Amino acid sequence: MMKVISKMNLKKILIDKIKQSGGWVNAHSHLDRAYTLTKKNFKYSYFSLKKKWYLVDDMKRLSTQEDIYMRMEKALENFLIQGTQALCSFIDVDEIIEDRALKAAQKLQKNYENSIKICFANQVLKGVLDKNAQYWFEKSVDFVDIIGGLPAKDDGKENQHLDLLLKTAKKNGKIVHVHVDQFNSNQEKETEKLAKKTIEHGMQGKVVAVHSISLAAHSKYYRYHTYQLMKKANLMVISCPIAWIDHNRNELLTPNHNSITPVDEMVPEGIIVAIGTDNISDIYKPFSDGDLWIELRVMLEACHYYNIDQLVKIATVNGLKVLGLKQT
Repeated sequence: MMKVISKMNLKKILIDKIKQSGGWVNAHSHLDRAYTLTKKNFKYSYFSLKKKWYLVDDMKRLSTQEDIYMRMEKALENFLIQGTQALCSFIDVDEIIEDRALKAAQKLQKNYENSIKICFANQVLKGVLDKNAQYWFEKSVDFVDIIGGLPAKDDGKENQHLDLLLKTAKKNGKIVHVHVDQFNSNQEKETEKLAKKTIEHGMQGKVVAVHSISLAAHSKYYRYHTYQLMKKANLMVISCPIAWIDHNRNELLTPNHNSITPVDEMVPEGIIVAIGTDNISDIYKPFSDGDLWIELRVMLEACHYYNIDQLVKIATVNGLKVLGLKQT
């Protein structure tokens, strides 16, 4: 008689443990841009990230407050179906969209306050140093829960960008989420810079690096040097795997790696890592549908990281920590 071999259903084990921990936490998204992909703008999906920063302007300019709200609500309902307990969405705040996304976000937060914890951060897609950009940045500070940053947008003035973010956050008692090291290049050292600025401003434990994929392109010595600096700053990290797995190849000579946040190295070093979906069905990520299980699966496979207990933390409690909803 053939002996029956029991099978481990690792997906079921993981998802059951995530449910037992209160449900998923999507630590990084852009709900105001969700489902904005059209036949007309699909061609923009092939453009570089920096070009897309401008290519979304037409969509933003034409979006009414109600359009934005409907997109955000549709995306939020998708996460509620998945059993998401908390979520953070960046929202565009600039001279193109003005305060329409802010008002839509206020309405969403009020309508769903009993269903899910929603945190908002300001997406400073025009930077923060230009006069108009700074005006809209300051206008959004009172509403958002998290101060958002994109230092690469103020190219050549990244230090001033970070100084303004951190001073504003410290003054207002808020945490900071900063998009850094997004181009999978050993020419980028933004995570290191963010850690140093965090220490300089006395903001240890209140700053989060979003993405940090370029760390994997550096030498092992540099990576671990940066991890030690991140620990001194108590700098946390959010990985958005699907957003970066498609990163274009280049001819730079680097260590063998993929374009995913090096979670397998960070977690054993004591760095808190959470997970997010980033963009959903727009010119940034046309095929993304906001499935948190797929995000986690891509991350664990790309990083060859199979520690179930830590994966559950990445999907749940670590997300609460990076959103400031739980003590680190």
